[in-house]
Amino acid sequence: MIIKALIFNIQRYSIHDGEGIRTIIFFKGCPLRCPWCANPESQSAQKEIMRKESLCISCVSKNAASCKETPEFCPTNALEWVGQEMTIDEVVEEVKKDMVFYDTSGGGVTLSGGEVLLQGEFALELLKKLKSLGIHTAIETSGHGSWKILDQLSDFLDEILFDLKIMDDKDFKDIIKGDGSLVKSNFSKLAAKGANVIPRVPLIPTFTAKEDNLLQIIDFLKVCEINYVHLLPFHQYGSSKYKGTGREYSLENLRLLSQQEINHAKDLFVTNGFKVQIGG
Repeated sequence: MIIKALIFNIQRYSIHDGEGIRTIIFFKGCPLRCPWCANPESQSAQKEIMRKESLCISCVSKNAASCKETPEFCPTNALEWVGQEMTIDEVVEEVKKDMVFYDTSGGGVTLSGGEVLLQGEFALELLKKLKSLGIHTAIETSGHGSWKILDQLSDFLDEILFDLKIMDDKDFKDIIKGDGSLVKSNFSKLAAKGANVIPRVPLIPTFTAKEDNLLQIIDFLKVCEINYVHLLPFHQYGSSKYKGTGREYSLENLRLLSQQEINHAKDLFVTNGFKVQIGG
């Protein structure tokens, strides 16, 4: 049986989310609803339509529903489908186009999302294929998924970029709409297994960047015997996508952290013996 995954983007020549020059495979669908999500089009596990406001001329503003049903006929290409079913062979063929860059830069392929764990069977077979080609592999994950799947994936991953967001379980559920204890359990198991897991903390004002939350992360990582971390300062790069997908963006007026606040967060980790990288 040929298995397929819903992919919403393949980003080439990336210098983030892993070592060297990378190809990022974005899987569609996520169980969480982080208010600061930079890829809202990744949340639904279904194919959907995005409107590029900068290209839209409102030619059918009186019949928008009809327009959204037929983006192929949009005269300005303001509408596009988000999400494409792809087989493993189709993804691998796209990856092969970039292999020369991996060889020269020490790069490779990163699976991202959305949440890759939702399409774990496909991801596992894809990783096996990539490793058979000698490609460096990484994953970016919220850790919110089946340990069985994550355990299997980790055997074929050189790096696991693992988000740690909100440590208090009640706040995690109220704000992100998920199970914080599951995330912490999966991270702990990866660390105990000796996987190359790299904790990444998004620094979101009023949410994750609060000092008490950062101190809880520090204590948790110490127990896991991890002494390095990536800190990812909040940005508004994905805000325009919310309107384009018909979603409400509640953080439009949330200010960015000052450099002083970013430095303070870094100092909290450094003074506790951590190696810190700003950005990932």
